[in-house]
Amino acid sequence: MANELLCPRCRGAHCTRNGTSRGHRRWECQDCGRTFADTVGTPLFHLHTPLPEIIRAIMVVLRRSSLRAAEEQTGHNYETIAAWIRRLGDHADAVTRVLVHDLELSEIEIDEFWSFVGRKGGGPSRRGKPILARALTRANGGVA
Repeated sequence: MANELLCPRCRGAHCTRNGTSRGHRRWECQDCGRTFADTVGTPLFHLHTPLPEIIRAIMVVLRRSSLRAAEEQTGHNYETIAAWIRRLGDHADAVTRVLVHDLELSEIEIDEFWSFVGRKGGGPSRRGKPILARALTRANGGVA
């Protein structure tokens, strides 16, 4: 049983390992019988690109502030990299913890990343609205 792993269907905590599929661990809920991937509810769900490649592309964007540079260095289309960044933006709190803990980025690098996400990931309705206000709006279910 894994810590804090809940079934996405019934929210049951009795989940056991159930093999792997395409390199991703599968789990089975002992309460309702549903099987699910360990990436359910994360920005990585339904992505076919391995995590190290995604991290490499995002690190290039962080360092060079350019989607085109990341495209040239990684071979992934810049629109695909932008989609990964938008997905990460939807899970900002969890991603920030990973950036700090696993990738050991400084506070300045993290701030640059989120400002870049704000520049490249938002549509016209979000532009000009401070990042904190967008986060509060998202947290309140879309109510400003």
